[in-house]
Amino acid sequence: MEKLYFNGDIITMEGEGQYVEAVLVADGKIRSAGAYGDVVAQKGLECELVDLQGRTLMPGFIDAHGHATMTPAFASLCDLSVCNNFDDIVAALKAFKDERQIPAGEPVLGVNYDNNFLDEQAHPTREILDQVSAENPVVIVHVSIHAACGNSMALKSIGYTDNMADVPGGDLGRYEDGRINGYLAEAAMYPLFGMLGKVMSDTMSLWDFGQNLYLSNGITTIQEGAGNAGNLQLLNALNQAGKVKLDVVVFPSFGDLGGELQEIQENSADQWKQYKGHIKIGGYKLVLDGSPQARTAWITEPYVGGGCGVPILQDDFVLDCMRKALADDMQVLVHCNGDAAGDQFLNAFETAYAESDNPNKENLRFTMIHCQTARRDQFEKMAKYNMIPSIFTGHVNYWGDVHMKNFGPVRGSRVSPVKDALELGLVYNFHTDTPVTKPDLMHSVWAAVNRVTRSGKVIGEEQKVGVYDALKAITINAAYAYFEENSKGSIREGKRADLTVLTANPLKVDPMNIKDIKVLETIKDGVTVYKM
Repeated sequence: MEKLYFNGDIITMEGEGQYVEAVLVADGKIRSAGAYGDVVAQKGLECELVDLQGRTLMPGFIDAHGHATMTPAFASLCDLSVCNNFDDIVAALKAFKDERQIPAGEPVLGVNYDNNFLDEQAHPTREILDQVSAENPVVIVHVSIHAACGNSMALKSIGYTDNMADVPGGDLGRYEDGRINGYLAEAAMYPLFGMLGKVMSDTMSLWDFGQNLYLSNGITTIQEGAGNAGNLQLLNALNQAGKVKLDVVVFPSFGDLGGELQEIQENSADQWKQYKGHIKIGGYKLVLDGSPQARTAWITEPYVGGGCGVPILQDDFVLDCMRKALADDMQVLVHCNGDAAGDQFLNAFETAYAESDNPNKENLRFTMIHCQTARRDQFEKMAKYNMIPSIFTGHVNYWGDVHMKNFGPVRGSRVSPVKDALELGLVYNFHTDTPVTKPDLMHSVWAAVNRVTRSGKVIGEEQKVGVYDALKAITINAAYAYFEENSKGSIREGKRADLTVLTANPLKVDPMNIKDIKVLETIKDGVTVYKM
């Protein structure tokens, strides 16, 4: 059935200041967009007229990086984000255990704790978590998902002992006497994630809840940025069951450059770079460091108080990954929060690029994910190779005060350097890294425009961008990141009818009020998939 949208602010994202009076949607596509009389002349007899009543219509939002299957799984665990101290964490986990009637031997799992906002300004030790239970493994995952803490039983279950050696690419917290204290970061925490396996397998039943989080925020395309054979199989099963209402782009991790990645290549050949239903595989993923708020991002100059974070992979392996991606003609998303990780990525890429005989190598759109401490010279190098910075702008608000503390005022104030990317002509985009933060891309826009921290301070005034340039990062620029700029990201004849209806026009409200704009309706391929 046709629908004709009119009587509102219809932002096309086809150029700054470009509006149309009406949009005609048919067969999941935009049939016409322009002056009201011209569009009405093209409608059929049974076209439904949709009066926007002065509200705003925009292209559907596109989240350029996140974790589609982890989001619903985490929603089923104990949420520790409201905890103010260790006592609150223990109480919340105990209540969760009792409410779920978790039997002895089964794990008790919590997520979203943040040491930066606890009274103790520290991570809970294993003895603190032992207070929850001595009969259950207890594991809590840091809000960054780059660190975790386990109680004594959890550590024992993964074979961790007091006199064990350090873990390459990881960080083991220790007491002054050398015993491990339960804090684990990066590679050291990976064994604990095995306890999340059952929860992840239950994502099938939790999918609707997680998907609705995205749809209620106007998002029509999302990402699984830590793809593997298991979650790809899960997504395909959900897709075949007709449960996936938005598009999901999967980026499998390199792993060991064989094994599981090869399995995905062999078993899912019809999904690489093309949708099968709502699922496609976009390329590869590589993680080089941790997070700045957890002080595990790998940086060239030490944090205030010492330490330069955690490098996860060796240079030779990163180079091999770049070589494989170029040989396979594949895009790569590379997690780089710290500038040292950015150097490792760019140096490996330049070497592999010089060696490669792939005639399409300049068009692969390799992407740096997060970019929290990316330097301007790194962005200059990225521009040379048509790379994409995907910037986690929410950091400015959520952890801006923490970054000022960890990095000092000069480095701390320029986190999420969007203006640098804009000035250098890079096709930047924004992401929410959900479940690290809620999938609220209007908040990402607000953060990039205003750069206000939780305490109300404005940091990095020189890195602010205008509202339209920020909106590009969640529409047309994000579509470009998925090689979909010709089918999504703007309102133009022939493009897919992925749309969102907002309570107000972000280009016309006070910039400080952008985060308060609500999504009234989300439309995917011409069909309403969410309505407030």
